[in-house]
Amino acid sequence: MIVANAIAIPLYVTAAVVVGVIWGTRIAFARLDWVLEQRDPEAGEQRAALRTSLALVGVQATMWAIAVVLFTGLTQLVQPTLVLNVAVTVALGGLVTCMAAYLLTEFILRPMVARALTVEPAADLVVPGMMARGLLAWGLGSGIPVIGLILVAGLSLIRGDVSSTQLSVTMLALGATTIIVGLLMTWLAERAAVDPITALRLAVRRVESGDLDTEVVVYDASEIGLLQAGFNRMVAGLRERERIRDLFGRHVGHEVAHDALTRDVRLGGDIHDVAVLFVDIIGSTEMAATQPPNEVVNLLNRFFAVVVHVISEHGGTVNKFQGDGALAVFGAPQPLENHVDAALQAARTLQKRLAEIVPECTAGIGVAAGTVVAGNVGEEHRFEYTVIGDAVNEASRLCDQAKMTTGRVLTSMCTLGLAGKEEQAHWRSDGEVRLRGRSDTTQMATPAGIDF
Repeated sequence: MIVANAIAIPLYVTAAVVVGVIWGTRIAFARLDWVLEQRDPEAGEQRAALRTSLALVGVQATMWAIAVVLFTGLTQLVQPTLVLNVAVTVALGGLVTCMAAYLLTEFILRPMVARALTVEPAADLVVPGMMARGLLAWGLGSGIPVIGLILVAGLSLIRGDVSSTQLSVTMLALGATTIIVGLLMTWLAERAAVDPITALRLAVRRVESGDLDTEVVVYDASEIGLLQAGFNRMVAGLRERERIRDLFGRHVGHEVAHDALTRDVRLGGDIHDVAVLFVDIIGSTEMAATQPPNEVVNLLNRFFAVVVHVISEHGGTVNKFQGDGALAVFGAPQPLENHVDAALQAARTLQKRLAEIVPECTAGIGVAAGTVVAGNVGEEHRFEYTVIGDAVNEASRLCDQAKMTTGRVLTSMCTLGLAGKEEQAHWRSDGEVRLRGRSDTTQMATPAGIDF
């Protein structure tokens, strides 16, 4: 028996290693040829790549199954009484090797799996999941060694030819194997679960801090991989939502967008005490007729950039752009303390900034204050946020009148009377006029000359 084993075991192990390496290499290259070709895998190739670990373990299982048959048959011919011992020993050895090889191969092939899952994360499980991995770790660390002990004890009781020394040595060997292999397999199983969870935890922290470009590498085709892919889809959704929020804010103003997102969307509005500022370019019709369209657009963008910056600087909101003009509101949708002062200060600053930054165009500016309705106007499926009231009309008329005055900025004495004394000191009376569409005259005010 000893001579037979001394010959058969080395020969078979050598042959199994050679055949297994060649066979396994061909399987790996066939399933991962898209990596060598530097291209993305197709759906079938992706699935095959994800199951490479199972295919390689299948090669090892085949080699061990042949070993069980071969050595059991050899033992039957040489020493029949040891057939069961040999069969059980080789089978358990093969089982341990295959289970350990699967966990190790999965760990080693993570980069390839990550590459395969880059194109399209798996929609469902294509490999054994976390439950199966846990059972594998338990089987390697506890189940199989305990089964070995049970079989040894059972055979010693049935046959009665096992000495206490043999039994002790066997139990010590299996106990040591249980400790070493169990520790290794538990470590591998924990790494398979803890590493991606740690990466997800760090990624969640980055998202919480505002980094919506965060993504995790999907390198697992089990439940962990589905979780990784789900996290990436969630962050992509957050990025899209933030992009829409930003785009919405650019169209209607960030204050209006925030108000719309935090309240129920409905037609109609609320009553607000506001100050309204109209600004409109003088001679825009001639400018459009004499200059190329692209130059007109460039000039308008520079003009509106100054308008938006100044209005925001003073706490107002640009409600809308109207051709070559803009309507700004102070006090809606969010209340603004001293909204009249803020609007008048913005008018004075705006005229000065436009003269400095966009000197090639001049604009009239009108400011009025009063009670308006601010809200959504239109139809249920298509509406816009706007302000409606006499103050809006008065500001528009004052803007038209300002185009014909030297200072280019006008407000009414009634509006000025609502401002604080400090702001009133920057303005002076500028006569009266009957604004278009009104029956009564309006006492006007313009910034004092020392401010220009």
